Amino acid sequence: MKNIHVLVADDEFRIRKLLAEFLQREGYRVIEAEDGEQAIDFLFESKIKFDLVILDVMMPKYDGWFVLERIREFSTVPVIMLTARSDEYDQLKGFKLGADDYVTKPFSPGVLMARVKNVLKKELTDTEELVFGEIRMSLSAREVFVEDKKTELTPKEFELLKYFIDNKGIALSRDKILNAVWNYDYFGDLRTVDTHIKQLRAKLGAYGHYISTVRSIGYRLDIEHENID
Repeated sequence: MKNIHVLVADDEFRIRKLLAEFLQREGYRVIEAEDGEQAIDFLFESKIKFDLVILDVMMPKYDGWFVLERIREFSTVPVIMLTARSDEYDQLKGFKLGADDYVTKPFSPGVLMARVKNVLKKELTDTEELVFGEIRMSLSAREVFVEDKKTELTPKEFELLKYFIDNKGIALSRDKILNAVWNYDYFGDLRTVDTHIKQLRAKLGAYGHYISTVRSIGYRLDIEHENID
């Protein structure tokens, strides 16, 4: 955990200090920003290489959405969004802009720390490629190609697609997907699975239909793309 730098951007002093305390207990180095402008300054003008950004949505000067868009123009650093709103539109917006996870306030610091560890978890080097139809995944380079065209996925979308390919043809419940891909006890809304799958389908383009909806169960990856309603 040494030399892992986390930027915490939130205009609420109490939230920043709470997060900093828990992160520092785990051995992370924490830099705090009190608004969006300061967050951008730290990210692009300091010499610190950040390994994770925890970003509040509602901040003065520049909100979290603006900061996230600026980050994704130049960096793939993992970003966890914090917000007081829990509706699906906000979650989908965050994932479309490239957020890796989404946490609603109030939150359990312990659960948030589990999410932080999951996002930062180092993957074992693996040169294997997974192929399913017109989709090819390079696990070592963490790249995805659809019809040999590179498709940019967030880390969570990458893990979600890998889990589907590893379990192709099997109807997977939202609970099972959540436990396998998120890898922690999740106390929020199961719709987070749905929002990730919507975005993944969109990024797979003409082959988004590979992920079919199975009524009363969840989802399944197969070439036969007719939904079971």
